[in-house]
Formats: sequence, structure tokens, C-alpha cells
Amino acid sequence: MPDAKSSLQANLAYEPRPLGFGTSGRRGEVIHLSQLEIYVNVMGELEFLRALPISEGGIAGGDEFYFAHDLRPSSTQFAVTDPVRGEICQAVEIAVRDAGMKPVNLGAIPTPALTYFALSRGKGSIMVTGSHIPFNRNGYKLNTSTGELLKEQEAPIGSSVQAVRERIGSEDFAASRFNEFGMFKAGHREVPPATDAAWKAYLERYLDFFGHSSLSGLRVLLYEHSAVGRDLLGELLTRLGVEVIPAGRSEEFVPIDTENINAAHLGNIQRLVDDRVDLHSPVSAVVSTDGDSDRPLLLAVEEGRVRFFPGDLLGMITAEYLGADAVVVPISCNDAIDRGSLAEVLEPKTRIGSPYVIAGMNAARAKGRRRVCGWEANGGFLAGSDIERNGRVLKALATRDAVLPLLCVLFSAREQGRTLSELFARLPQRYSRAALLPEFPQALGKQMVRHFTPGASSDSGHIRAELESLIPADLSLGPIVDLDYTDGVRIGFHSGEVLHFRPSGNADELRVYAVADTEERAAVLASRCVADPDGILRSMARSARAAMVR
Repeated sequence: MPDAKSSLQANLAYEPRPLGFGTSGRRGEVIHLSQLEIYVNVMGELEFLRALPISEGGIAGGDEFYFAHDLRPSSTQFAVTDPVRGEICQAVEIAVRDAGMKPVNLGAIPTPALTYFALSRGKGSIMVTGSHIPFNRNGYKLNTSTGELLKEQEAPIGSSVQAVRERIGSEDFAASRFNEFGMFKAGHREVPPATDAAWKAYLERYLDFFGHSSLSGLRVLLYEHSAVGRDLLGELLTRLGVEVIPAGRSEEFVPIDTENINAAHLGNIQRLVDDRVDLHSPVSAVVSTDGDSDRPLLLAVEEGRVRFFPGDLLGMITAEYLGADAVVVPISCNDAIDRGSLAEVLEPKTRIGSPYVIAGMNAARAKGRRRVCGWEANGGFLAGSDIERNGRVLKALATRDAVLPLLCVLFSAREQGRTLSELFARLPQRYSRAALLPEFPQALGKQMVRHFTPGASSDSGHIRAELESLIPADLSLGPIVDLDYTDGVRIGFHSGEVLHFRPSGNADELRVYAVADTEERAAVLASRCVADPDGILRSMARSARAAMVR
């Protein structure tokens, strides 16, 4: 063993920041994502998987292991940072090879396309992506050979990663492959050539299920931006008979968060529609996804104006179309589901994050449910079981997917002879709007949740009084009638409206969900929550911070 002073750890010229789990996968600022950090975490995770039985998601030495990536530059290129960071895929590929596996590059494809392909072959996989979070962040998501990681696996994985960190850090610096900045000494490395097998398999998944019907005559604008699935979605819609009008393609990364579609986003999309309407009128809808294409974005176009439909409402239409007998959603979803036809098949609501939804779907299957699905407020839809419709079977895919809800909504409107607005008007009239405060420390967000949660030194009555004092009277929300702590703090008011806040698990952001009986009211509540400097969330943060220093 080398002398401690000659070890890699002792010779690092920066302070490593361990990469932690978020609500789904590992995320961090690019400046902290050295190739060493990626390598250590991936190696630790793979060693954990190799110790598991195959039936529990384990992997075997010598097996193929799949990886793919989104279009963020740092996923496959060096980023312009000091010290240099990026080429995350390359670090993943080397770690997979060093762990005794055969890395296979599936290229730039949607996260669910990678997952579907790998799971159909009983293999593990990694998607290099920062999903929807800001450009200066990135990360990756590991899947076992049977599905997504479960929350109870995170702690033992942490122990495995720590063991690898100590082992690699104690290696002799002169012999190490890593330099003092945590990057490979060999410098730039090309990723292996990609195969299009997963792209084709993902297309066929939907063509097999929907291909007996057609959307011929439908015109949609495909908002491409920097979504990794933009070309695949365009090809799929075209093969289903849609006239696809591409717009807004960007070679620079655009962080689209389908839970936080604000006025600026809507204005940009409206301009895209305005630019195309003279050439391709009429346009019935705008479709898109987030960066790694596991969350859908759908807008109707009526008399030239766009209208946004939140992802949790897309989930309701999709579940009805598929004839679900069990649905699982997190506590953040629109409570219209409690008031409509799906209420009788609704399972207990979960915490926020796909691992919790998956656990809920597993519990539903254990009770004998046969057509199980779930979704998140962002619209990512999970098929928890095989689902048969019109003699065709859609195989289970228990990971967030953007394509299935987009297609189900478009086909549902076609089969019912309704416009999109008419289709959604059939749902209970409850509207949700999400918003967030960026650059909001996670630690402060967690302190807010603790402060407004009953404990040994406080009771719910005291907390309700404090929260009511922080709500502007002109909003006329009335007294607080319910507090729910399933995930964050969900506040129900006498008016029937809801405000729900929680810190992000992926970034320094504080997110809020507002629910009301009209779109306009939900938008007002959400904007008042995130207003600066005296919005509701800022007031709550000041109150929590003041209590912390008392």
C-alpha cells in the first residue's frame, strides 16, 4: 500500500463533493462531477449489483451492460469549466468495463427507450442525464436487471460506493489513471460506436400497440428544443399518420421542466405556433418532452392560441384509455383523481419520486390487480403490468415514459371524436400549477419542512396559526383545514384550494404545487408563492430561519 502522502486522495487539487441520490438517480453540478467521482459511484453500484441474485436485479460478470445519454454537452464532451469536467459517458464506460461487464452504447435515446431495451434482455443499464434540471448540472440513473433502484437499496449502495472510494483514493497517485483534478490522465476518449437496436425496439413497442389505428389527418407541432427523443418522437408520430411540423430545434441545451411551464415557456411556444400557422394551418396540438424524454408536454391549439395541460391530467386520460384497475400517484398530483372515475381504483398516495410509485404499483400487483399503472405530476407515466387493449398487449415498463401518455391522449381524442379541450373537460374541474424558486438551498428547504411539521415542541394548532399568518389575506384562502406530511408540507384550505411545498431532491430548488378550481386561480396561487422578494415561500423561509436562530 502506498504511503498516505503519495496516494491519489492526498494529491487531489480540489475538494471532492460526493454525488448523492435525488428523487430518482444521482445529480450534481457539473463542476463537481469529476470523472473520478462518476467512476467511483458507478463502480460501487455495479459491485453492489454483482453481489445481488439475478432474481433481485443482479448482474453477472461478462454480461452486456447498456448505457445511453441525453444531449447535454457534458454527457459526452468536455465542459468549459475550471477545472475541466465532462465526458461523463466515457467515465461510465470505463467503470463498466473495469467491473467485468461488456459496455454497450445505445447512443442518444430517451431514458425509457434504454430501460425498455435493457429490461427486455434482463440486463442492467445506466442513463447519463440531468433530466430537466438546469444546464450547469448533470448526472446519471442506474437500473438493475429487473427495474429501477428501490429506495431501500440506496443505503447499501452508499456503503459499496464508500468502500470503492477508499480503495481508489488510497492508490498510488503516480500509478493512478486519474490526475490531480480527478480526470483521466489519458485525456479525451471517444465513446464506443452506438447501436440503434434500442431506438428500433422502442418504436416497435408503440407501433405494435397502436399501429392498428391511425391518426391520419392530425397536424401537430413538435417542439424539438434539445430533447433527446425529438427525432424518435417525430418518426413515431409520422408513422402513425400524423403530419408533424418540427419547430424550435436547439443545439444548445434547453432545461424544460414539464412541472414548471411558466408564462415565458408558453410565450415561446406560442411564437413557434404563430410562425408556423400560415404555412401549416390548422395545428391541433403541440407535443414535446423534457431533456431525457421521459416526461411529456402537451398543449392544445385553439383558434391559434396554445393551452397547456399538466402532466397529472394526462395521466388520468391515459389510465382511463388503458382501462386501469389500479393507479398509483404521489401526493403532489392533482386531486381531480379523487373526484372522478379513477377514485375507485386509486391506491394509497405515495411520496414523490418514481421509486415510491413503483413500490406502490408492486403492492397493487401483490393484491391481485392486473392492469396497474402510475404517474407523477410531471406526466411521466409508468406501466406497472402488461396491459391488453383491442387484442394487443403493451408490455410493462415501470419507469417514467413520455410517449405513452402523449399517444393515449391523442388516440383517445380521435376515438371519441373530441378536441383535446373537450377531452380534458370531461375530467373533474381541478387545476394544478407547479412553480419553483431556483438557487434555493436544499438545507433551508428541509429546515422549512421540519419547522412546519409537528414535533415535541410544537403542535398542529400552533403550526396552522403560523402558516395562516404568512398567507396574504387578499388571497381569501380561509382557515387551514388539513396538513399532510407525506412528502413536504401540503396545506389544504377552507376554500378547497391547496398549496404544497417541498425541496427538490435533485437540485437547490424549492418547488410548490397549487391546486384550485380554475386554471387562472391555480396560476395566481403558484405565482404568489414564488414571487420575490415577499412571496409566500420567501415569507415561510424567513419564519423558519428566524426560528432556527432563536
